[in-house]
Amino acid sequence: MVFYAPGISGDHCTLDKDESAHAVKSLRLKTGDSITLTDGKGGWYNAVIAHAHAEHCEVAVTGKRQEAEKQPYRLHIGIAPTKNIDRLGWFVEKSTEIGIDEITPLLCEHSERKNIPLERLQRIAVAAMKQSGKACLPKLNPLLPLTEWLKTCESDRKLIAFCGQSPRKNIRTACIPGKSVAVAIGPEGDFSPNEIQQASTAGFECITLGKSRLRTETAGIVVCHSIYFLNSE
Repeated sequence: MVFYAPGISGDHCTLDKDESAHAVKSLRLKTGDSITLTDGKGGWYNAVIAHAHAEHCEVAVTGKRQEAEKQPYRLHIGIAPTKNIDRLGWFVEKSTEIGIDEITPLLCEHSERKNIPLERLQRIAVAAMKQSGKACLPKLNPLLPLTEWLKTCESDRKLIAFCGQSPRKNIRTACIPGKSVAVAIGPEGDFSPNEIQQASTAGFECITLGKSRLRTETAGIVVCHSIYFLNSE
């Protein structure tokens, strides 16, 4: 069984309340049982439960495995939260399974949701990381206005998915394997013309994800898988 233990240092650590409950209550693990830990930064650790407690399970680290192989690119997706928060949770879950480095929820002119349950989304990402056998947890940022994200986002390739009629490249031709890429995904009402202009000024290039009009979370997964596929050829 894999458990998330950020900030592992030395040969002992204590699992947080959620991981402790999962180990002791759900899985009924006991003192002396062997487990696997990940620090969410690529590290795998062998460990043994030293004190089985449902709220603060103590473990002894017995060794560190080889670092998990990291993907040959860096992907940062900025995405407008959906009105139904479960759909955003689904995106976080599936993108973590596929492979993503950073997620920033974006507040846009046409946004229907102006707040997010960050801790809930973080738990979804942790569960998806463990379920998919990964050791790298994506960075999940607080909600940020699109204008601020456009100014501060740094990447080799900066793209914005847009349904309008502006000249757009296909995502396949806009991305370069092995390079970092940031992609903005808008709300159901799409980005406004003013936002597209701001993105262009900030160095973002308009792209298309195909002929179908996709839901926000579906567009995010298409981007995530497309970048993964382009770097797997």
